[in-house]
Parts: sequence; C-alpha cells; structure tokens
Amino acid sequence: MDTVELTISQAAELLRKKQVSAVELTQSALQRINEAEPKIHAFLKVTPERALAQAKKAQALIDRGDEASPLVGIPMAHKDVYCTAGVETTAASNILRGYIPPYSATSALRIEQAGAVMLGKLNCDAFAHGASTENSDFGPTRNPYRLDCVPGGSSGGSAAAVAAGEVVFATGTDTGGSIRHPASFTNTVGFKPTYGRVSRYGIIAMASSTDCPGPITKTVEDCAYVLQVMAGHDTHDATSSRRPVPDYASFLGKNIKGWKIGVPNEYFSAGLDREVEKLTRTAILKFEELGATIEGTSLPLQDYALAVYYIIIPSEISSNLARYDGIKYGFSVEREPGFKVDDLLEVYRKSRGKGFGAEAKRRIMLGTYALSAGYYDAYYKKAMQVRELLRRNFLQAFEKYDLLLAPVSPTPPFRVGEKVGDPLKMYLSDIYTVTINLTGNPGVSVPCGFAGDLPVGLQIIGPHFGEAKILQAGYAYEQATRFYQQKPKI
Repeated sequence: MDTVELTISQAAELLRKKQVSAVELTQSALQRINEAEPKIHAFLKVTPERALAQAKKAQALIDRGDEASPLVGIPMAHKDVYCTAGVETTAASNILRGYIPPYSATSALRIEQAGAVMLGKLNCDAFAHGASTENSDFGPTRNPYRLDCVPGGSSGGSAAAVAAGEVVFATGTDTGGSIRHPASFTNTVGFKPTYGRVSRYGIIAMASSTDCPGPITKTVEDCAYVLQVMAGHDTHDATSSRRPVPDYASFLGKNIKGWKIGVPNEYFSAGLDREVEKLTRTAILKFEELGATIEGTSLPLQDYALAVYYIIIPSEISSNLARYDGIKYGFSVEREPGFKVDDLLEVYRKSRGKGFGAEAKRRIMLGTYALSAGYYDAYYKKAMQVRELLRRNFLQAFEKYDLLLAPVSPTPPFRVGEKVGDPLKMYLSDIYTVTINLTGNPGVSVPCGFAGDLPVGLQIIGPHFGEAKILQAGYAYEQATRFYQQKPKI
C-alpha cells in the first residue's frame, strides 16, 4: 500500500473496509521513509517500534468498530518542537541534543488519543528560527519537488515529509509563516489557526505571543480533520481559548456565492516574483468564478509589519532562550570530558556558545538590544503600539470582507544556500506572512499552481476564529483546481 497518494479520508476508508490494516499502512510508510530520507532528510528521528505498537492498538479499535476519529491508524509525525514523552525532542538544536521529555505536548497527546500513529520527529530550523530549514543543527531538509531547493521553513521537515508521502499528515508551528511558507513551497496545505485556538502547552517556545501550532496536510479536507483534533481549550495553557470548536468538516462542500473577498494592494509589492503574482491573481479570479465578489483594498500599515515583527519576536526569543543555561537540562559543557568549572558564568557562556547556532545567537542579540535600558521605549514599546494598530487594521477589514487573499511567499522555492548567508534576504521571505501572527488572525496556504516545476501557494486570511470560513473557501477552490494531485517524482 503506497502512502504517497493517500489522503486521510482515503486511508481511513481503506482501513474501515479492511482493505488494508493499520500495521500494513504503517509498514508502507516506514518503507517510504527508507526510500525518501537519503534524498530529503525530513526526519530527525524515526520510531518504528513505537509506531508499530500504536498501529496494533489502532487496528484493535478498528476491529471493534470503535474508530471515532478519521485519524485512527493514520501515519503521521511531529515537528521536533513538540514534546513527546519518551522520545528525544531537540528543536533541531545542539543545545537540546539528548533531551527526552517526560510528558507530551497537548496537541501531540490529542492526536495520539485520536488513534493516529506517530512515526517520529521532523526536522526544522533550530528553535523554529528560519524560513528554509537550513538553520537546523542537524543539516538541511530538501524540497521533494526539486532537491536543489529548500522546502521553506521553519516547518520544512513536516511539509517535505507530507509532500514526499512519508507521512499522511504532520504537525508544524507558525510564528511568522512557518506553516504557511513551507506548505506553499511543497504543494501542501498548511493552516495557521487563530492565536489561542490550539494549545501551545508542551511546544518548545519561539515567541510566546505569536506561536501557533497547526497541521500540514495533503488536502483541505485532511486539514479540517486534524485541526478538529488539535483545537480546543487546555487548562495547561492560559492563552488557549474557551470558545467552542465547530465541526470543521461540516463546512466543506458549501459554496461561497455572495461572499465579499478583499485583495490588499500592499501584498503585491515591488519585490513580488512575476510568476508568483500571475498564479496568485489567476487563483483570485477562480474565487470570482466560484461566486465571490472580489475587491481591491488597502491595509495601510502592512509595510511596517516586518520591521515590527523583527523587534518583538527577537525580544521574546531572547527571553525564552535564557532558560537554556547548561544547568537544568540540555547540553552542558560540564558534562564534557576534561572540562573544569571555574565559575558559573563560564558554564553559561561556554554551554550557550557551543549549543546555540548562529541564527539563535543573532536573534538573542537583537532581542536583548531592543529590550535594554535606553532602547526599550524607542524600539520594543513603539513596535507594540504599531502591532495594536495593525490588529485594528484587520478588524476593520473584516467588518467589510469575509476573507482576504494574498501571496504566501514573494518567490517560488529558492536554492539551498542561496539566502543562508544573507539574513535580511531570508527575513524578507516572510514579508507576507508575519502580519497575521502579530494580529492573531488565522490563515492557510493552499496550492495554486507551479512556476515551472516549483510549487506556489495562495494565502487565505480570515477573521479571528474564522477557521471554518477559511476551510470552506479553501475546499471550494481546491476542488475547482486540484493542484494537490501533482506529486513530486522522487
């Protein structure tokens, strides 16, 4: 049974009809991992024994007719920022090499309780700092559609694994585009929920005020199934919402006739690749064909979003990474042979100096500077004020429009090594995605075509807790175009 083509709904039907067992499906996925990994390096750790044990439990549920969730028996994997009890979790950083958490992230636990089969942990930019998965301390992941190109980041391992058919779905996190960006680059569907819709508990923090866990899947339908399981209030996370979770799948198949959709002019800036713009505008016309009214609009503060993001986010990173001190857990020079402790500060300095990569150090320095005495008011405070104005911009937009449409990335997937030496160019890759992390709005990337042989995604943005509306529109567009059916040739 080949997992490359299978969606969640297709696999669930095969399992229900007993045309394949959960164990056979898991074995097929493990075989696919063995074939594809030497080329793409999406996994940091594969857990076959654990996966087969979970598959046997899932099959027992199916045999009893107890499969309450469509995820029962479905092979998947987690981005390596999700804590998984008993399985090494590193956030792709040397400073957490060897860390085995005693508990699982709420999202990971909910997916496990729904009966899904975890095959392992997936590569990402270290601590999710990046847009290409080249900042991983364990080597880059490559794009299954073009092996000389990046899969996007920071959830590049997740997107590549789904695109290559190593898993049927995967989890990611989106702090500034880290689900939508790699989904756009790999012809997959990546959903960033409303901030607070999905619990952050047990997920290694990048920036606590913008981190959003979410799914990466092959189709919008699959996305609805996974988000249904992940979403909901969690007593362990004070920022998680108590709002009821709707039945997302029930919105699929409904038309969008009469909807009013805005297209912000600021998302079609001078740096936008011509082919990406052409595909995006063609996709927008398709929504018009589906019965929606399309109207150009303006989000006048959008041009300030990237600057605001790269003040606030490094500041939160500086704070969150302070806990990795070489004392409590993770890498410590104290445990290295021949190391002698002269003073505590030396342990901190050497452990962090050796354990953190270049990008983590860069963001720590930027954030510490922005928060330092004499600069806090000039940078961080001012950025937070503009952040509130951005939020109001979007609130006003959604008083008029049901949804907004925009590009995901200003370029198609770029080559491995092309931007890694130029941080500013890399940061600009997220110019169209960071805004809704600052405002808390939900958004999705859905496939909208190919620039040559390279995938391009369309961004659909909704009002706060408008996940159902986004899924409804995304599904309508997906069924009218079916770009997801074009698979990589690896």
